Amino acid sequence: MKILVLNHAEVERLLPMRECVEVMEMAFVSLARDEVDQPLRTIFKPSAVKGVMALMPSFRGGARPLFGLKAICVFPGNAAIGKDAHQGGVLLFDGTTGELLALIDASSVTAIRTAAVSALATRALSNSGAQRLAIIGAGVQARSHLEAMACVRPIKSVRVAARRFENAQAFARDLQAGYEFPIEPVASAEVAVQDAEIIVTATTAREPVIKREWISPGAHINAIGTFSPKAREIDSQTMADAVLFVDRRESAFNEAGDYLLAAGEGVINEESIAAELGEVLIGAHSGRTSAEEITLFKSLGLAIEDLAAAEYVFERAGETQSGVWTEFGEA
Repeated sequence: MKILVLNHAEVERLLPMRECVEVMEMAFVSLARDEVDQPLRTIFKPSAVKGVMALMPSFRGGARPLFGLKAICVFPGNAAIGKDAHQGGVLLFDGTTGELLALIDASSVTAIRTAAVSALATRALSNSGAQRLAIIGAGVQARSHLEAMACVRPIKSVRVAARRFENAQAFARDLQAGYEFPIEPVASAEVAVQDAEIIVTATTAREPVIKREWISPGAHINAIGTFSPKAREIDSQTMADAVLFVDRRESAFNEAGDYLLAAGEGVINEESIAAELGEVLIGAHSGRTSAEEITLFKSLGLAIEDLAAAEYVFERAGETQSGVWTEFGEA
């Protein structure tokens, strides 16, 4: 028996952002139609380590049943040494026999699929003519989100802010050549989000990085940087005033500090969540109802996203003869 091994560069080549947006749409539609089984992720945090391990299994039935498992370590301090905070692998299994089919680099899958889901939410929830983008953060996810937002909206200008201004400058310097619109590094999140129509928070912050008074009517926010019950990027007043959408309610109620901390203060509750993204995509919820309301999509990342991306690159690898097939298990 052989398995396919795909490295970081191969995943990036096989999973273009525009194509991944459509793959994620199919995944979220399947989720909304109850065609997917997935438990909450398991987080393992040894006391002596400045990072965590997360295990994210999922199963999708149908004509070709598949299991997926992402095993990933998240080390926020990696950015300081030039490494992605996310390290690990996505395992793809045959859902009929249980045989392992592929081992796929997880950091590239995570970077692309997370941004693609935000793009999907932006396409579904933001005003269609939104042009002004603000990005808070300058790491891997910030970079992939710039590409993703440009796939779904006619972006004309970008402001980026980071904890260190030189990181925002490096972001603009490294990426400007790839885009016709200007990418402007700014000194603060407050300046970045002024008049922004789309806002992405992609940080490792423990406390809010944006405040309600900075946000313009009609803005859409993608909050993607935290998945800890004790950390948040969004202040409570913004959570209270925005129309809230999530990738999965169960995940938000257990993992989203943005939701849980605001709920603990009594400003929101379970009924404050308007819908899951998949419910909007299948028409079970209307999504945005006016040009002036603020919409917020809280993304935690779901195992079905990894399974869908892994299946797609597995198929593409077969078509393009990419990756390395290696003997594994019994013959």
